[in-house]
Amino acid sequence: MDDQAALSEITKLKTKLQSTQLPANLQQKALEQIERINLSLKYGGNLAHLDVIEKYIDWIVTLPWTQETADVIDLAKAKQAMDATHFGLEKVKQRILEYLSIYTLQKEQLQAHAIHTRPIFFVGLAGTGKTTFASSIAQALGRRMVRIPFGGLASARDLRGQSKTSPESEPGKIIKALKEVQVKNPVILLDELDRVTPDALAEVMGVLLELLDPSQNMHFTDYFIDYPFDLSNVLFIATANNTNNIAPPVLDRMELIQMPSYSDEEKTEIGKNYILPKYMKASGLTPQQLTVDDALWNSIVRPLGYEPGIRSLERFIETMVRKVAFKLVSGEGENFFINDTNIREFK
Repeated sequence: MDDQAALSEITKLKTKLQSTQLPANLQQKALEQIERINLSLKYGGNLAHLDVIEKYIDWIVTLPWTQETADVIDLAKAKQAMDATHFGLEKVKQRILEYLSIYTLQKEQLQAHAIHTRPIFFVGLAGTGKTTFASSIAQALGRRMVRIPFGGLASARDLRGQSKTSPESEPGKIIKALKEVQVKNPVILLDELDRVTPDALAEVMGVLLELLDPSQNMHFTDYFIDYPFDLSNVLFIATANNTNNIAPPVLDRMELIQMPSYSDEEKTEIGKNYILPKYMKASGLTPQQLTVDDALWNSIVRPLGYEPGIRSLERFIETMVRKVAFKLVSGEGENFFINDTNIREFK
């Protein structure tokens, strides 16, 4: 890139910066950085610095500094949303409705803009519905949801970002999540907190303390952005299989909801009335094209009895639906009744 092209890029950066609504201090700070690069280039400075500032400006102008969705809390709709995706678990549903009630009162009676309820922490084995409940809460509030997986997280820098002076500089997962949803008040799902790499556990727990503490998260500073972002309106929801690796101060800042295991009877109801209709609808199959014998469900569910959740059951039903779709499209029949005598064909 020659000097003229570099100056043209600097002009474009200034225009991009000044045409975006940013916090005044941040805009001024970014302008000063552009001017320093401009001055440096006039005296033979390195073009690599221009690339760094371009990347930085591209990030700060695309973050939702002011955009947010309006909460619409309707407890009846919240109950309906949870009932549509979860069979039973009435105690868990009641805890969530109580949680939403407190938040409603805070907004209506105390005129509270930020969230002052402790983040929900769903704890339970795989397949017990933790992530789906988080999605139901987001739906009940009318908020966008974004998931941050903690499985294998190897460094606190993955959450907090790396300074733009570093060769691998980039924002952390929190800022990336906000850019993805384009609002400053989403539901952020902190998924599988117990699966952080052991070497990074202490540092990650330190960042979590800041994220979950209302007195600190209004000034969350990502090392790449290098400017406080207000997370006080974010609704954090966390999940884990167990609490063994979770630091006590982090646990204290969350409202723990223990997810129970499903019984065989509950798995049967979930399979018949939730999972099978879901996969049939997604595959374009009608009830006339696929019917499962009621007497078969015990044979399907019983071998899965050791599993507390429904992941294996879901995979079994998905395979069954997929094989029916194949037979239908291949001309092997127009409708299929699956029972104990032919189930082997659909496994």
